[in-house]
Amino acid sequence: MTRIFNFTWRNWIIALHDAGVTALAVVLSFVLRFDGENLWDRLPLLLRILPYFVIFSFFVCYVFNLTTTKWRFISLPDLFNIIRAATVLTVALLVLDYIFLAPNVYGTFFLGKTTIIIYWFIEIFFLSGSRLAYRYFRYTRTRNQARAMDAAPTLLIGRAADVEVFLRGIESGAVKRLWPVGILSPSMSDRGQTIRGVPVLGGIDDLSNVVDDFKGRSRPIERVVMTPSAFETEAQPEAVLMRARKLGLIVSRLPSLEESRDTPQLAPVAVEDLLLRPSVKIDYARLENFVRGKAVVVTGGGGSIGYEICDRVITFGAARLLIIENSEPALHAATEKLAAKVTSAVIEGRIADVRDRERIHQLMIAFRPDTVFHAAALKHVPILERDWGEGVKTNIFGSVNVADAALASGADAMVMISTDKAIEPVSMLGLTKRFAEMYCQALDGDAISGSNSKSPMRLISVRFGNVLASNGSVVPKFKAQIEAGGPVTVTHPDMVRYFMTIREACDLVVTAATHAMHAQHSDASVYVLSMGQPVKIVDLADRMIRLSGLQPGYDIEIAFTGVRPGERLNEILFAAQEPTSEIGIAGIVAARPNELPLDTLKTWLATLRNAIDADQHDVVVAILKDAVPEYRANAQ
Repeated sequence: MTRIFNFTWRNWIIALHDAGVTALAVVLSFVLRFDGENLWDRLPLLLRILPYFVIFSFFVCYVFNLTTTKWRFISLPDLFNIIRAATVLTVALLVLDYIFLAPNVYGTFFLGKTTIIIYWFIEIFFLSGSRLAYRYFRYTRTRNQARAMDAAPTLLIGRAADVEVFLRGIESGAVKRLWPVGILSPSMSDRGQTIRGVPVLGGIDDLSNVVDDFKGRSRPIERVVMTPSAFETEAQPEAVLMRARKLGLIVSRLPSLEESRDTPQLAPVAVEDLLLRPSVKIDYARLENFVRGKAVVVTGGGGSIGYEICDRVITFGAARLLIIENSEPALHAATEKLAAKVTSAVIEGRIADVRDRERIHQLMIAFRPDTVFHAAALKHVPILERDWGEGVKTNIFGSVNVADAALASGADAMVMISTDKAIEPVSMLGLTKRFAEMYCQALDGDAISGSNSKSPMRLISVRFGNVLASNGSVVPKFKAQIEAGGPVTVTHPDMVRYFMTIREACDLVVTAATHAMHAQHSDASVYVLSMGQPVKIVDLADRMIRLSGLQPGYDIEIAFTGVRPGERLNEILFAAQEPTSEIGIAGIVAARPNELPLDTLKTWLATLRNAIDADQHDVVVAILKDAVPEYRANAQ
């Protein structure tokens, strides 16, 4: 009951309102029942009883959350609570009348069953009516404000459940400057219905007809909002986007509540939203339970993958976040964007290079993280084929520094972001990433076997392929080429790649970490994200040109430039010698690659450092080939 003393002034006003209408309901039901039947003789006793009953009603309303529920969001559960509270109060009157008043005070029934039944209906009407009236008042005020702000007439696309979420956002004021005038739903059961006062005007194919119909009205449709269900295959999202753009409409998308984890905000529809198979279903409650209250370090937090991991961990409730980044502009941009979010996390950004062993150890030990996500890396295949020494310094020695620092700082887990190119590598990128994986596997095995504690530190690697819209990926490159008028350059007509969205990849990375921590004695130390069917790059280019409203070969040419050094036509997810196992989590498969002793790896690392210092390329390659015998240079 101590919470009563934490009431805001709004709570006290609600409490006084409910007490007042309860008193009024009792008096009114009494008057309706006994008007003309000794009303004035009975009234004095009622007025003596009434204050005690009103005080009792205060506690009943508090117990059923009527005092602490915001009226502007009144809903069915709140109405059920009103009915429950009114029923308890009615039973209390019945007990008062039949047990205390009838035998001891009045000699016969004072209130009577009829009065008590009338009271039940009046109490429910008073408690719910005022709340519903207030909600309608707020709704009309929001609508009038939208009109005053010249809100854009908007057409909503999606199933009823998704659309209803968006309409609630408009009514609550979370979504502004838009006013829904109609809905197009891919579901036949929605046709001809009305959702929160907005009519379903037809199906997806009716977009052009509905827009043309509104052109003859005072305000034509200006915008289209696509809800998550509008991106399902049967909803034909590509066709919707192309038609809307031809009609000159602004197209936005509404993220799902699970995806955004907070008040959803509209975003432009990006081409990458339409390029993939349906995303893997993420268990967000699992991620929230894992991250909430933790201290997290993210290396490379200014990059596209690193920043998204930072964004997700504070969304899921991390208490502290340390961003390590060697690019000052990238670090500044990341911290500024994260600081603008509504979060209680303490966010700190530090300039540091993962190659600087002493600096990384200093930062980690001072911060004392629970979990480390190592996303800092050099990743562009052709560049690393040329500047191979830099790849070794960052991807191998940098990863070793981070892993050792995580262990020294007492972290519970470290997750290294790896790549599918580490499987039977043919490039310096894949080779350096595979060596870094091996070091983490050796440390992980050493920690599990040598620890006397029940929870040794876990060091795992998570592999995934190409990430749509990440820095330097093919989609931004194609976008820029299309905007420049072409040509769109593809290395080879048979080039095939796996693709994921940044958010999906990062959520699955965190999910893999949760499995590793819950399976302390699992022998799996590498996790591979399921990326569905591979995509032919030339088909990707063709679709992007068409989604831009242009015709391949006529408006924009596709040119083939030849396979680059270190590339192969087809990526693979598992090496032949890697046993795999399902872990019971959608979208993730565990692997157990061949491990080498930690002492052997440390010996190679010492030799590698000397070879790098002496710029001995052949020696570096020879050492790495000994460590990764499945490496095949220039395989393609």
